[in-house]
Amino acid sequence: MHLKVLLPFAVFIDTDDVTHIVVETRAGALGLLPRRLDCAAALAPGILSYTSASKGERCIAVDAGVMIKTGADVLVSVRRAFAGTDLRQLRVAIEQQFLALDAEERKMRSVMAGMEAGFMQQMARYQHG
Repeated sequence: MHLKVLLPFAVFIDTDDVTHIVVETRAGALGLLPRRLDCAAALAPGILSYTSASKGERCIAVDAGVMIKTGADVLVSVRRAFAGTDLRQLRVAIEQQFLALDAEERKMRSVMAGMEAGFMQQMARYQHG
């Protein structure tokens, strides 16, 4: 299989000799073999592991994103990714960076929604008053 992992402004991985891929979705782990039917999945922050005929097993920490398999091509698009050899360090990176930023983004969205609601209320008062 051909695996390509894309970040917003770069190609993180582009390799051709992949024999097996495992990704984490919100519903659990999903394994891909070369003859698996085409599919798409929303990815949760977690570990993406793949086996390459020339490089052996590799693991990367990936943020939330999407995975699409069409034929022999597997395209993964995520916001952030880290490569490493120690699974424990990759798990720590996920917990400290990806999940912490997600909580911060939720807080920021909540603040922005409050500001928008306040603005809309002021506009409604201005139109009626």
